[in-house]
Amino acid sequence: MKRLMFYCQHILGMGHLVRSMEIVRGLVPDFQVCFINGGEIVEGFEVPSTVEVVNLPAIKTDSEFQELQVVDLNYTLEEVQEMRRAELLRVFDCFQPDVFMVELFPFGRRRFSFELIPLLERAKTRGTKVVCSLRDIVVTKSDRTKHEEKVCKLMNQYFDLLLVHGDPQFQPLEETFSRVEDLSCEVQFTGYVVQSQPETVADCSSLNLGRPLILVSVGGGRFGHELLDCVVEAAPILKHQIPHQIQMFTGPFMPDWKLLELQSNAATYPNINVDRYTPNLLSYMRRADLSISMSGYNTTMNVLTTGVRAMLLPFTGNDDQEQRIRAQKLTNLGVVEMIRPEDLEPNRFARKVITYLQQQPNRSQFDCAGVEKTATQLKQFLNQQNSAEVVKA
Repeated sequence: MKRLMFYCQHILGMGHLVRSMEIVRGLVPDFQVCFINGGEIVEGFEVPSTVEVVNLPAIKTDSEFQELQVVDLNYTLEEVQEMRRAELLRVFDCFQPDVFMVELFPFGRRRFSFELIPLLERAKTRGTKVVCSLRDIVVTKSDRTKHEEKVCKLMNQYFDLLLVHGDPQFQPLEETFSRVEDLSCEVQFTGYVVQSQPETVADCSSLNLGRPLILVSVGGGRFGHELLDCVVEAAPILKHQIPHQIQMFTGPFMPDWKLLELQSNAATYPNINVDRYTPNLLSYMRRADLSISMSGYNTTMNVLTTGVRAMLLPFTGNDDQEQRIRAQKLTNLGVVEMIRPEDLEPNRFARKVITYLQQQPNRSQFDCAGVEKTATQLKQFLNQQNSAEVVKA
């Protein structure tokens, strides 16, 4: 069985971690997997039992463009960076992977070059195949020309294969990365990576199953607070308009003070319940009459696969347009309803919710076989590489 080392660094939300682990679930039948987690540990996050997990000393940030921060304050950032660099090389030498799969880099996460470049050099020296795992939309930079030049240089120097987890009929890579043709490695689209759907609602003890459900979530919880505040303020208005229950999940990275504030503000409203995190969000979404959330990759995929009515608020901090692009396209297709900042006024928001509950969204027809296709394409690529090496020898 081939050995695969998978590197994932989540720093702001948990979308990269969720997507990466779904890909890993599809790989474990055919690969021995060592999963490298560079971000904060999420309590209750499920990992396949056969996967070896290495949790590096965690690094995070509160914003995509702020300085990197250590989670363990007993160490400086410089100390953590050195510890991580040494640990990655040690794990690589011990595990001896046939494939090194890197999530997002070099299209993003280039601030982690301090540990990834030495690792990529080691992989190149050992003849390990290197694969980039990339979502559908690349975050554009203010100096796009310079950014894309660096991406091409690193991809062509170190990578053998680029797997894009999207459907080019909906979101061509060229729309957010103009130099696809300048990449010397093979480029393949896998379709969208979606979470496997549970057969039943796993932890619905807080639900009144006799009432319609509005599900509210904001991913990891480091941003989207304005959406949660608005939902709590709109709860008493909605209570008098429609019989329903609101189940809110704030995310595992929500600051304690903010969680307590939301729970305190919601305590007097019988139609809303506020919890931090559930590993079974998809179960709730299948049960919901309406999902209100940000428009990150994984949440949006959950919306598409369950067919739930959905209202999406794009994250646009630091001029990051990824979520806006996705939400706007889906709104244009009639699949979802986009929430704009000016909608976050309680009375206006309540009217928007009530109106949208009366509508039936269109169903999407995207390629959502990304988990299965990633495994298939990776196996085919390795087989082709092995055959070429045999012929060459």
